[in-house]
Amino acid sequence: MIYIYNDYGGTHTTALAAAYHLKEITQSERKLTKEEILNVKYFNKLTKDDSGKIIFHGIDEHGDSVYTLGRKSSKLVVPALKNFSLLLQSKQHFQEKIIFSNTSPTVPFVMSIGGFLSRGLKIDSIGVPLLIMGAKQCCDNIFKLVEHTKRTGKSSNEENVIILENEIYK
Repeated sequence: MIYIYNDYGGTHTTALAAAYHLKEITQSERKLTKEEILNVKYFNKLTKDDSGKIIFHGIDEHGDSVYTLGRKSSKLVVPALKNFSLLLQSKQHFQEKIIFSNTSPTVPFVMSIGGFLSRGLKIDSIGVPLLIMGAKQCCDNIFKLVEHTKRTGKSSNEENVIILENEIYK
């Protein structure tokens, strides 16, 4: 199975989702610390040149691959990838299930502002503290989204390519 967490920039909630999925960070009663957040692979490290790249994060405990994708504002990227995946599956007899999971519904406003300041304007002194504040606000929802994504992947759903918009987290 292949899991692809996606959102606008691909460097904040997607990085946290991949880290939760791979158990690089774990859910607990407390919020994540600043150090835990900043030590997440790719958190606030990708640039606009990384947009549209599917980035490998690792293999989970079930042998499934975990990736992230920054798709910017395009609503067409994930449906196009789904159609391309279905084409590969039919022409190349590639039958691995692919789950596209949108992390955008977990993004709090403060994280959007922090991301814009840090990644867009390169003002880390203001942007990074806002990103940390936002990550602490949404870490529980990201964890729940990852658990939902994994349950969906393991379900006996007949579809080989599934898009999860995750609207329940808005």
